[in-house]
This record gives sequence, structure tokens and C-alpha cells, in this order.
Amino acid sequence: MEKIVEQGLLYDFYGELLTKHQQQIYERVVYDNLTLGEIAQEAGVSRQAVHEIVKRCDKILADYEEKLKLVEKFTAIKDKVAQINQLSVLYEQDKLEDRAIYSSQVRKLSAEILQEL
Repeated sequence: MEKIVEQGLLYDFYGELLTKHQQQIYERVVYDNLTLGEIAQEAGVSRQAVHEIVKRCDKILADYEEKLKLVEKFTAIKDKVAQINQLSVLYEQDKLEDRAIYSSQVRKLSAEILQEL
């Protein structure tokens, strides 16, 4: 996963667990795409301090994901919903040779989603 996308996803899921100061700095890096120097000047701290905060936040967020796996589960469920959606398009277009297979696949994917929740 591209680093900035991964950072954004991890922050979306676990960002509220960071301190307000960490949230402000991290959002400026991830969402506003500011440089460390720009953030440092804005926050009245050194560039090195901003770098350390971002590095610490990356580790904290990664540790939460390692333990809770919320982003992993979200991504897996999102992929399965996309598969169900694709199957429904094929079903509506009558491009499925055996509709029983369609039902079976939808039930299987639905069961997997429910199990992940």
C-alpha cells in the first residue's frame, strides 16, 4: 500500500487515540501534505521535533493495527462487497450461466463478511 494512503487509513481508524498535539501535526503531514519544515515553523517547534512526532505516530498507529487489525478487516470486507456488487451486475445483465452459482457465491461472501465483523 502506498505510504500516504496507509497513513491516512491508519489515522482514520486510530487517530482519535493520539494526543491532540500529535493529531494536529500528523494531519498536517498526511492530509495537508505540508513539509516538516512548514509544520515546524507553523507549530513553533524544530523540524526534528516534527519528524520525531510523525515517526512516533506512525509506530503508534501501526502497533494498534497489528493488535486490532481493523484496517485489514475493513479492506477485506470492502473487497468482498465489491465482489458481491460485481456478481449482482452480472446477474442483472443475465450474464451468469448458472444462477445457483451466483446465489452460492453471494451467500459465501456474505458469510465471510459476517464472520469478520
